[in-house]
Amino acid sequence: MSKNKPQKSLNTGKIQIIHGMHAVRAALLNTKRVHLELHITENNHEFARNYKSTIEKITILNQKEFKNLYGGEKSTQGIVLKTNDFERPSLQQFVKNENVNDKSVLLALDQITDPQNIGSIMRSCALFNCKGILLAKDNAPDLTPSLYKAASGAAEIVNYFRVTNLKRSISELKKYGYWVYGFDSSEDSKSSNINFTKKSILVFGSEGKGMRDLVKKECDEIIKINMHQNKHYQIDSLNVSNAATIALYEFFKS
Repeated sequence: MSKNKPQKSLNTGKIQIIHGMHAVRAALLNTKRVHLELHITENNHEFARNYKSTIEKITILNQKEFKNLYGGEKSTQGIVLKTNDFERPSLQQFVKNENVNDKSVLLALDQITDPQNIGSIMRSCALFNCKGILLAKDNAPDLTPSLYKAASGAAEIVNYFRVTNLKRSISELKKYGYWVYGFDSSEDSKSSNINFTKKSILVFGSEGKGMRDLVKKECDEIIKINMHQNKHYQIDSLNVSNAATIALYEFFKS
């Protein structure tokens, strides 16, 4: 395996750093990307060998060299990819390209900022054919290395729409036939026994605070996920990524 092969001409996309085995594997298999370089530790020869046809420049580093560059292997798994981002559709482009008769679900996340939660939600989106996630730019992270790793490859296939105004974007989507379901744990919420429409938006707020009132007002229905009450273990809400997974499953099987 050559450490310094000649490179193809590069596109002008934003350069990204992606680390972790699953995230890097998915990026390497994404034919829309143009890759710059793969850095691996000496014990990851086998991984690099499996994907050497997708990237021309592979640099093998000893433990000390890798640690100097990336601070060790705990968070990166000894695999780091430098790559160009690929062109992603805007929300407007996405909606215009959707077939009006197709079943479609989107998630809207109101002030959810934790990359681990967002990454976990993206994995569920990939599993249940959710087309994308909407978040407000001011309260959501960009696609960072930690988010890519948390998403375990799902960020390559799930649209990540960072919009200027979440409420306004939800309102615009309703004009294209989307019905909006807000998930809330308050006592006045309805049960989760619902029939989803063909085009649905599932809205989740941050843990603790929930949805903001201005976003809640855009919802056509407010839903509460029913949970078994155990007298020995009291809990009144789910982690947002778990709640999103349950809601996506219910839509998927409807």
